[in-house]
Amino acid sequence: MQVGTDEAGKGPVLGSMFAAAVRADPSELPADVADSKRLTAPRREGLAATIRDRAAATSVVEIPVERIDDPETDMNGLTVAAHTEALAAVVDGTEQRWDAVTGLTVYLDAADTNAVRFERRVRDGLDDPPAMQAEHGADETYPVVSAASILAKVERDAHVAELAAEYGDVGSGYPGDPTTRAFLRRFVDEHGELPGCARRSWQTSADMLAERGQSALSEFGDEDRDQRSLSEF
Repeated sequence: MQVGTDEAGKGPVLGSMFAAAVRADPSELPADVADSKRLTAPRREGLAATIRDRAAATSVVEIPVERIDDPETDMNGLTVAAHTEALAAVVDGTEQRWDAVTGLTVYLDAADTNAVRFERRVRDGLDDPPAMQAEHGADETYPVVSAASILAKVERDAHVAELAAEYGDVGSGYPGDPTTRAFLRRFVDEHGELPGCARRSWQTSADMLAERGQSALSEFGDEDRDQRSLSEF
């Protein structure tokens, strides 16, 4: 029996991050599970349903924008927390302790440049942790991690679809996506503030607000700016 964990949505400027854990006998998983980035959305969705059906336990944890923007946190710590919470749920949720799961090995897709540090931080967040190994690219090596990658990505995609239903086309939510940037720029121009789904602590969000501020200043002529500055004293 193995457990794999992975996350989706660490880098976007819009919406939540998700982490998933899958506890399963790898031989019971679909033969074509793979890193979610290598699969089409329809294929991910089909595999996700099969994974949930065949796995001994699965869990998905959502880290919302409010938690991401908390000044007391950072993304490295939140990613560790997300993996830890997802991992704990696939055992704690079935009222089993780690030491009650015979032969359990955990594989983590390392979300830190230092895989050993990531492994240690996740281990430190668990009571009686099992044998554990964090690796970069684990979602391409271990089927249980690939399965977790798929579940996390499917949840993230569904979340983005919900945002699109509320706000219109928001793109992928990543800072480099022109559709996402256009959505943010348009929203800030129209409302003078960021949408509730934006990560305010992201530089992209700050840039959009700065652009809006510069645009507002340019709407004043020299005389208007003089009058405005005098009125502030």
